Amino acid sequence: MKAHVHVTLKSTVLDPQGQAIHNALKKMQYRGVEAVRQGKYFVLTLDDSLDAETAQKEVERIAREVLTNPVIEEFRFHLEDSK
Repeated sequence: MKAHVHVTLKSTVLDPQGQAIHNALKKMQYRGVEAVRQGKYFVLTLDDSLDAETAQKEVERIAREVLTNPVIEEFRFHLEDSK
């Protein structure tokens, strides 16, 4: 089983890297992009012995305690059966 975890800055937190990318896109004349927010993406390969409920709880705990700074970041994830 794999867990796909996306971590992004909270919408209330300024994102200078996202703004720099947005500015570059405008200068390169890409159109239709109103804003850019950057983030991090993790793929966790989980032990197949974990049931879905336990895996969900563990991934949520890992994301909350290790992968994010809860003051400025938020996360979302989904599990993918590797079979």
